[in-house]
Amino acid sequence: MTSVVVVESPAKAKTINKYLGKDYVVIPSIGHVRDLPPKDGSVNPDEDFAMKWQTSESGAKQISKIVKALKDADELILATDPDREGEAISWHVRAALMEKKALTGKKVQRVTFHEITKHAILEAMQHPRELDQPLIDAYLARRALDYLVGFTLSPVLWRKLPGSRSAGRVQSVALRLICEREAEIEVFKPREYWSVTAQCTCPEGQLFQARLTHLAGTKLEQFSLGDETAAHKAQAAVQQAAFKVEAIEKRRTKRHPAPPFTTSTMQQEASRKLGLSAQNTMRTAQQLYEGVDLGGETTGLITYMRTDGVTMAKEAVEAIRQHIGEAFGAAYRPEKPRLYNTKTKNAQEAHEAIRPTDISRTPDMVAGYLNADQAKLYRLIWQRTVAAQMQSAEIDQTAVVLADPTQGVGTPRLRATGSVIAFDGFLKLYREGQDSQDERESGLLPELAEGDSITLGEVVPEQHFTQPPPRYTEASLVKTMEDIGIGRPSTYASILGVLRDRNYVTLENRRFMPEDRGRIVTTFLVKFFERYVDTGFTAALEEQLDEISGGRADWHQVMGGFWQDFSGAVGQTSDLKISDVIDVLDADLGDHFFPAVAEGQDPRTCSVCHTGRMGLKLGRHGAFLGCSNYPECRNTRPLALPESADAVPMESEHLLGHDPETGEVISVRRGPYGFYLQRGEANPEDKKSKPKRAAIPAGISPANLDLKMALGLLSLPRPIGVHPETGQAITAGLGRFGPFVRMGSIYGSLSKEDDVLTVGLERALEVLAKKLASIRNLGLHPVDGEPVMVRKGRFGPYVQHDQTIANLPKETAMDDVTMEEALQLLAEKGKPLKGRKTTRKAATKKTTTSSKASSAAKPAKKTKATTASKKATAKKATAKTATRTTTKARTTKTTAKAATATTTAKGKTTSAPQSDTKADDVPF
Repeated sequence: MTSVVVVESPAKAKTINKYLGKDYVVIPSIGHVRDLPPKDGSVNPDEDFAMKWQTSESGAKQISKIVKALKDADELILATDPDREGEAISWHVRAALMEKKALTGKKVQRVTFHEITKHAILEAMQHPRELDQPLIDAYLARRALDYLVGFTLSPVLWRKLPGSRSAGRVQSVALRLICEREAEIEVFKPREYWSVTAQCTCPEGQLFQARLTHLAGTKLEQFSLGDETAAHKAQAAVQQAAFKVEAIEKRRTKRHPAPPFTTSTMQQEASRKLGLSAQNTMRTAQQLYEGVDLGGETTGLITYMRTDGVTMAKEAVEAIRQHIGEAFGAAYRPEKPRLYNTKTKNAQEAHEAIRPTDISRTPDMVAGYLNADQAKLYRLIWQRTVAAQMQSAEIDQTAVVLADPTQGVGTPRLRATGSVIAFDGFLKLYREGQDSQDERESGLLPELAEGDSITLGEVVPEQHFTQPPPRYTEASLVKTMEDIGIGRPSTYASILGVLRDRNYVTLENRRFMPEDRGRIVTTFLVKFFERYVDTGFTAALEEQLDEISGGRADWHQVMGGFWQDFSGAVGQTSDLKISDVIDVLDADLGDHFFPAVAEGQDPRTCSVCHTGRMGLKLGRHGAFLGCSNYPECRNTRPLALPESADAVPMESEHLLGHDPETGEVISVRRGPYGFYLQRGEANPEDKKSKPKRAAIPAGISPANLDLKMALGLLSLPRPIGVHPETGQAITAGLGRFGPFVRMGSIYGSLSKEDDVLTVGLERALEVLAKKLASIRNLGLHPVDGEPVMVRKGRFGPYVQHDQTIANLPKETAMDDVTMEEALQLLAEKGKPLKGRKTTRKAATKKTTTSSKASSAAKPAKKTKATTASKKATAKKATAKTATRTTTKARTTKTTAKAATATTTAKGKTTSAPQSDTKADDVPF
């Protein structure tokens, strides 16, 4: 019996096919094969939220492959990811195949793989099940909900708030959290307070520090010493006292390990410890889950990475405990296995925690098979998993109270504390967070006894100020969202990515800063749709959606209740005037846009006409600040750096200084395609010689450039070093697609976090290693000795020799091509990599020149006959064009019907998401 197995990604398909053998054909769906068309009307609330699905171009190709394979098969096994989104993908595949009538007489079953190992896959194949309808219903509810919010609320933003991009159900709540935190920071007023610390010496001469805790019989609170005068009085009181040890307190405390990773905690720790973004963390985890080539065999290194559960399989726990005993000793292994329960609100715990598939596969053993991010993340997961089953750490804490017995109750009291790790336990392997203060060893105090006299040294008063609440990092925002109960493990990375992509927020020093555009959108939503960006309402809605996935609620009823209230709220804004919106936003954000100035001055006074009042205005490109005396006064000020560099409020030329070596002027200039840097001036007498120019990288404001940075950009490309294996030089530069590193003809793109001016050799080697992984060197060409390579391209793999390329035949893998086959392909199908456009342009130019010369030599005379002939020719051409258009339209319509029953000839298709992309709460 032959079976067709459908998984999500090509990488998994190849690995699983090896494990299952010749009786199985494994085909990837490459994510979702169908989705809602990105246009209004795809979800109809009036027809019980009926949905019109459209098969993507990529999805149609995969469905065709599955249909072809099913002709000789007896059953279809749907083996997509083991979560709600994976269940939905299986449902879509089955529905698309039913439309093709490809499942007649075929058995359809569902299996799930929680780890990509041979044992786990063979075990899962023995326990098939039916599709989980409650999970599918939960997917339909979320998809309809996010679609309706996006396609209903976003147009309101576009009409009432020009320049706004979109609004999403959870995205808008996350943005509100960031904006409200920024508002707290802006209104925060630091408060002064003081502390007093004394340098003390014990009878044996050892030094230690003690802090003033009581003064005049009263315990000091944070603001008890509120100014310098009070601090100096306290200092004098301490200096006048004769201190002895009044009491010694000793106790031993235990610190327990954190549970193994969930999706959320993994993202948080990867951000804190590794500096990885949520999206990068999930992408890397997906690679570890799907499998890595370990010496010829592709093996999944971790369990499924989208989970909010903290439990682990009994067999895995026993293997971890055995490893702890062997690697660290019996003292580090508790008597009983540790059991964990999640404290996260609305956690589903449908899957295990994220753990290594084989704990004996240590980070050092697999490091040579992984890239840098994979190795770092695997080590983090491995250490956290093992530490979760290790013994608790024991810490000895000592506190000593010093007082002057001659002064009685009113004596000043000092307190000294110290701690030392008595038994490191799990801390031997892993510490949560960035070595937090309470996990650091602060050291032992000297041996003291009650009644010992203490010699007082320097007494120092210290000034402090309260600090505003910190801005959110990716880690702290994910934790806050999880604690509140909004979003789900698969959504956090996409939500944070959308906020940045929409230019609602930026990341500065790895912390979220709201842009003015984001604050305006948030204020608008809070003022006019407050309920739908309320954290409590969103969390309650998440609970309802979880009830659906558990089979305890009907998704149509949940959607009906939401839509009735939501559509009513949107309807109330139909008569809302833009002027009303402006007034509300101006009043709410005025203090932000016009911070207070010197006393007696109005921060809104126009700096140009000095009589007008600056206020918030809305134009077709978004919000800006403008003078009330318009049009007499045209003073305006943008709220943020626009997406187009042409809109930057700067002069067309801005001088930065002089090159210290050549003395040439360094300037920022505006060109037809935006701002750029230039060294020196053009020589009008020598048109071939041009001054050095450099592009300004995306994300850098031309107005904020300084001379040092400009000189660095003008010096690009800059040498970084030499590749230790190939001996080739490596350089860093800036191209039309952003910063890159280069080694010969190999280019590797740098990320947004990399600085092209400072990136080092280690990072360059890491980037090039990823690029080289997509290139296979077959050897040297027998004729000219140039390398012959197989490379991955946008349209599939191809072979390349010098400047000649040839596409590989379909279904031919990169690893299967030999040198002989490559040479044959280059000889038969080779085409130039460069020069095609140049040749075409040259030919066109030559033809045009010849035509012009001919025309100049023989001027044409217009006659009535010539005009009539041209009209007749034009008429025939029009008729032919119309015929071709009609034929093309019919062909398009026929193809569209074949792709999906709901697609029309004019319908748009969307690309299928990648295997590591989940379509939960993706805004429009």
